[in-house]
Amino acid sequence: MIRAARPDKRLFVTEAVPAPSAEARPQSSPLQLARDLLALAKPRLSGLVMITSAGGLALAPGRISTARALVTILGTAAVVGAANALNCFIERDIDARMRRTRDRPLPAGRVDPFTALALGLMVPAFALPVLAFSANPLTAFLAFFALVLYVAVYTPMKQRSTAALLVGAVPGAIPPLLGWTAVTGAMDPGGLALFALLFAWQVPHFLAVSLYLREDYARGGLRV
Repeated sequence: MIRAARPDKRLFVTEAVPAPSAEARPQSSPLQLARDLLALAKPRLSGLVMITSAGGLALAPGRISTARALVTILGTAAVVGAANALNCFIERDIDARMRRTRDRPLPAGRVDPFTALALGLMVPAFALPVLAFSANPLTAFLAFFALVLYVAVYTPMKQRSTAALLVGAVPGAIPPLLGWTAVTGAMDPGGLALFALLFAWQVPHFLAVSLYLREDYARGGLRV
């Protein structure tokens, strides 16, 4: 009687393939990483801040050297970029739920959240003293005030109250005042008028954006 040969069980043994870790992050090229780090600062918004702060410098009575003016503008942009990086860190889970923001570096997993936090804390620690030295302590204080108001008040308030729209317009209107005080060293009527003008422009602008993106904002749990 001929017995059928049994298949060798070893032929069917395969090595277990580990499941991809939830913590695994896509590998980025150095160029892509640099772009993502820059994206944390929201460069288009930071560019607008540079323009408005330069406008305050140009309109203020008096003169400062070109070098001091450039350092003031760059220092202002650095503080604003740091505030945006901290905003990205705080809202990374919200951004992941919104179509408009889910491909940002943090929700997409291309940058570690700790990196954004570190940049958001370290950059102002350098930029604020530079502003105090290149411009004056008042300008540095106003920049610090705008940073704290944006990160610690406006950002969490967006999930609780529509009044966050008005609060967020305050730090957004401060950059031209920074340029003004860098020249004059004082918060006089001219600088406050520039602040009021930009504040008044931002309110209808933010309302229009909120209406246009209301479904996406609702998806992220934002009230503005």
